[in-house]
Amino acid sequence: MTPSERIDRLIAALTDWRGKTFASLRKSILEADREIIEEWKWMGSPVWSHDGIIAVANAHKDKVKLTFSHGASLPDPDKLFNAGLEGNAWRAIDVFKGDRINERALKNLVRAAVDYNQITLKRKAPAGTRAKRHKS
Repeated sequence: MTPSERIDRLIAALTDWRGKTFASLRKSILEADREIIEEWKWMGSPVWSHDGIIAVANAHKDKVKLTFSHGASLPDPDKLFNAGLEGNAWRAIDVFKGDRINERALKNLVRAAVDYNQITLKRKAPAGTRAKRHKS
C-alpha cells in the first residue's frame, strides 16, 4: 500500500469531524505545491515532504495536529501556529472541533516551508568541485 493510500485509509477511519479536518488540511497542503510527496513515517503518521519534511499530521482524541518541522524558522504573519511556540525548531497548528483554518494562509506557510527546505538544501550541498592538484 502506498503512503497516499494509507492516508486515505486513515482519513476514512476518522468518521467524525477529525476526518473532514484532516482531509481539508491535506488538500490545502497538496494544492500549495505540486511537487509535495506524501510519506508514511513513525509507525503511522502522514508526512508531507519536498526537499525535506514540511509537516506531519496526527489525529488526537480532541484535535488534529499539524506540525511543521522547521516552523520556528518560518514566517507566520497570519498566526496559524498555536502550539509548540517555545520550541527551537518545530511549530504546530492544533485544530479543534469547530475551528476554521485559513486555507490561503496555510498554503503560504507550506510554500514558505518548501522554500526553507530548498534554501537549506543548497547550503548543505558541497561546494563546486575544485581542480585537483597533480603531483609532478
